[in-house]
Amino acid sequence: MDLYLLISILGLVTGFLSGLLGIGGGIVMAPLLLYVPPLFGFAALPMRIVAGLTIVQGLVACVSGGLTHKKFHFVSTGLVAWMGTTIFICALVGGAGAKYVENKMLLAIFSAMAFSAALLILIPSKTIDSEHPDLAIFSFNRCRAVLTAGGVGLLGGLVGQGGSFILIPLMTAFVQVPTRIAIGSNLAIVFLSSVAAFLGKAFTGQIPWSLTLPIILTVIPAAHLGGLVSKNVAVAKLRLLLAIIIALAAIRITISVLTS
Repeated sequence: MDLYLLISILGLVTGFLSGLLGIGGGIVMAPLLLYVPPLFGFAALPMRIVAGLTIVQGLVACVSGGLTHKKFHFVSTGLVAWMGTTIFICALVGGAGAKYVENKMLLAIFSAMAFSAALLILIPSKTIDSEHPDLAIFSFNRCRAVLTAGGVGLLGGLVGQGGSFILIPLMTAFVQVPTRIAIGSNLAIVFLSSVAAFLGKAFTGQIPWSLTLPIILTVIPAAHLGGLVSKNVAVAKLRLLLAIIIALAAIRITISVLTS
């Protein structure tokens, strides 16, 4: 199988999950890029290259999926403004700084973030988690929102992730945002962190440009489709699916850290 075709297939899978669950998709794309190519006889991609590709995947998935969720009125402009600005600055620092961090350490950071996210998503929300939350009466704690975005942006930038896979659990458990608003707003917030991390990696030569085309062409339509499907899936099922996917990715990456 051609490597470009393989990456295109992975792009379809991760793009759909991005729109469905409101994540950039890097939590799925990174493990797939790390472990699937060798199964088809290709050389294993180093984590730094994988991080460059996943940030591109997350960038286009956030645009496509975010626009879809906005049509359903699940995107809070206030939440996006406060958290998006913070996460952009911190992710820019993290994305550029990844060049000076060892590959094994990047994997370890990614694994720790994923395990934390899987546990957080299972914590029941203290707010009323409506299937149809009303943005007109929605409010949030700005201090908690900024602290959350800052930490996620810095670490996410390091490992080539917009950070959506851990941002949603933190938004529901710590900032106390209803799940549907967290999913919709998260894509817009993570778009800003993805732009920052993308710029940091692009200007430091960490993105293999020739491999980004199949990702862009497949992720955009797949993320749109996922966003359309998401509206018709119950919140409880979305949270459970997100937790399972994050946990599986965390386990696989942890095995690599321990055996490398």
